[in-house]
Amino acid sequence: MEDRNNVTEFILLGLSTDKKVRSLCFLFFLFCYLAIWLGNLIIVVSISWSQLITQPMYFFLNCLALSDLFYTSTVTPKLMTDLLLEKKVISYKNCMTQLFTTHFFGGIEVFILTGMAYDRYVAICKPLHYAIIMNRQRRHSIFTASGARGLLHSLGLFFLAIVLPFCGPNEIDHYFCDIYPLLKLACTDTHRIGLFVIANSGLMGLVIFVVLMASYILILYNVRTYSAESRHKALSTCSSHITVVILFFIPVIFVYIRPATTLPEDKVFTLFYTIIVPMLNPLIYTLRNMEMKNSIRRVWCNKRFWEGRLMI
Repeated sequence: MEDRNNVTEFILLGLSTDKKVRSLCFLFFLFCYLAIWLGNLIIVVSISWSQLITQPMYFFLNCLALSDLFYTSTVTPKLMTDLLLEKKVISYKNCMTQLFTTHFFGGIEVFILTGMAYDRYVAICKPLHYAIIMNRQRRHSIFTASGARGLLHSLGLFFLAIVLPFCGPNEIDHYFCDIYPLLKLACTDTHRIGLFVIANSGLMGLVIFVVLMASYILILYNVRTYSAESRHKALSTCSSHITVVILFFIPVIFVYIRPATTLPEDKVFTLFYTIIVPMLNPLIYTLRNMEMKNSIRRVWCNKRFWEGRLMI
């Protein structure tokens, strides 16, 4: 127990040691973080204050926007703060907390994307049964299951991390506490633990990605018999989902599918699914979606909405 307590804090090496580069990165990530909050809050308010919230697709989009806000907030504020500091320190307890929360909200995001794919599959391949299958109870069950699966995923990694002995060195070659950099610092053989991480993160991500892509291929196969207008609407919706799935899952698979090793490229790939994708999601889901655009106009240009906010 004493050996394990030799390390009470970790030093994050971050993205760069060059001060000018760090200053530019700070400005860039500040812009990204503000864009994430602005874009996702617009989606949450526009859906919650309109009739779109009763539609399964927009219910899940609303959940995705909320999870994006929590997910990126587990990493980005600390990253921006560290970019302004010479020495980037995080305590052992905060490191374990960050590991848990990052994978918890990341896991929720993965399963919400799975729920969205299921919703689109039912809507396009079983349109006559859509209202019965995707009823309110089913939607809430899928969201609750996403939270439960995200919790199980993060708890697995968290319990693995807290039993690891750390006796020095304490420098993490990353910008946040993740499982692979921690395994690299552990004073014990982590081969078996690394295999569990592959199964819990990399393999899980790969299987879900393959299932999602297969479902979208099946959807594309079914829409070939639709009218031109219906086919265009279905393809427009699915193309948004496919874009987000690829942008999110490919970096996740790259980072977690291999044995417990860290590469310099990991930081760049991790930035994609922790910051870039949450920033792009509002654009991807609204640019080609007329219902979403109309809802944004109705809510944000509604005098009653602003009068209600001012009264509060």
